[in-house]
Amino acid sequence: MSDSSTLPPARLRPEAELARDALSAPVLARAARLARWAGPDTRVDAGGGLVEEQLPAAAERLGLSGDDAAAYASEAWRIAVDTGLVEITDEEAGTVTAGEDLALLTGSPQDVLGVWQTALEAVLADASVPDLDDLVDAMSEGGEVDLSSLDWDPDAESEFLDGVLGNLYLLTVGEDGPGDAPVPLPALAASMIVPSDMGEPSNEVLEQVSDAMMRLDDQFRLLEPVGLVEYQPVDEALMADADEEPAAPVDEADIARYGMVRLTPLGLYGLRARLLDAGFDAPAVGDLADKGADALLDGTAPFPPAAAHAETELWLAGRGPLDAARELLAAARGSDTGAPLRRLRCQQALSLVGTEAEPALREVLDDSELGGLARVWLTEHGARDVPAPPQEMVFWLTIDTVAAQLAAEGNSEELRALVEGLAQQHSGFFDTAWRVEHPATPDVLEAMGRLHPDKKIAKEARKAAFKARSQQGG
Repeated sequence: MSDSSTLPPARLRPEAELARDALSAPVLARAARLARWAGPDTRVDAGGGLVEEQLPAAAERLGLSGDDAAAYASEAWRIAVDTGLVEITDEEAGTVTAGEDLALLTGSPQDVLGVWQTALEAVLADASVPDLDDLVDAMSEGGEVDLSSLDWDPDAESEFLDGVLGNLYLLTVGEDGPGDAPVPLPALAASMIVPSDMGEPSNEVLEQVSDAMMRLDDQFRLLEPVGLVEYQPVDEALMADADEEPAAPVDEADIARYGMVRLTPLGLYGLRARLLDAGFDAPAVGDLADKGADALLDGTAPFPPAAAHAETELWLAGRGPLDAARELLAAARGSDTGAPLRRLRCQQALSLVGTEAEPALREVLDDSELGGLARVWLTEHGARDVPAPPQEMVFWLTIDTVAAQLAAEGNSEELRALVEGLAQQHSGFFDTAWRVEHPATPDVLEAMGRLHPDKKIAKEARKAAFKARSQQGG
């Protein structure tokens, strides 16, 4: 996926709701609690961490107990420092004070989410670091870590995690994905390892997938407390023997034992922000609500149907039906390559507008580009005295519709059925179609020749496409 790719639009929750989720996420909540606890007597070491003597008090402040309490308190303190909730005022003395950003947690939702985003980056950086036990094993007698013995490439590890999270984002926002349902960890690991054109994966590839699952299991355990994901970890029984690779799941009930992960609404917001920072076009439903009709029709052109419908409903909600219809029709005009799909999106938008829009549709009945769709709308809405379209308008609308479907879906089954129906309904269709003065006529006829299963009809379509191209001088 290149940085110019347009992703499906995300459906985000209101920022106030997301900010509440951010404040209740354990990582940020603990960091904020320690920031408010810190005072003139709080001491830090040279690295900015709490000195060991103060960890018990910090853990008590957080309500933590047990063997891991000090470690959790130390992590919470580090997040407080990284997010600016506390500030080291005297490095030599190791004293601290409340940071300026602590006030942001009682500010606007955008302020809160900004602090949370910084905390997320800190946790993501931690998730790309090897396990602590591996670091200890790699430490030399002099206390230095031998990175070469870890087989650890920081950049590659970070890119791998970014890729996994990118795939999880796509699965969440895509209409063919599971949406809010959790994704099995093996499938997510395989999406990064197994080539899309590979049939039965080799044992070597399966071993790589298994290794990736174990890495992701550790990483998602770290990412859940910051509120990015909801995670059901890999069943410990599957990893009881460290010398054996986990066996592949045998059925759906067994899959859950191998880990299930779901992006939270807050996580969806956070990953979209990261994608935007990385240069991706990552739209959100509602982005176009205050834009003009031209921006709506062009912007929703690549959207899946349900997302385009939701975006259009929000756009229409802020306008009167008649004015909206006139603006949509004006924006749908054009002979450029994107125009057929704009007109299809216009037609879909107008299907959501009531009969109050009728005058706007009647105003374009004689328009060569819009007259056909106007007649369709008027007829579907039960309007009286709708004039019959001239034959050239029928054929022009047919070419325009197929061109739009080609742009929206490619060679889909729906388009194949449409092509078969057109050739069947109109005897001598291709004798007339090649003469249609539409920029997409040659391409549409070529597509019909490619898609029609009947070889004789397909040949007629290709001959008509040749005539059309010759007529247009191409």
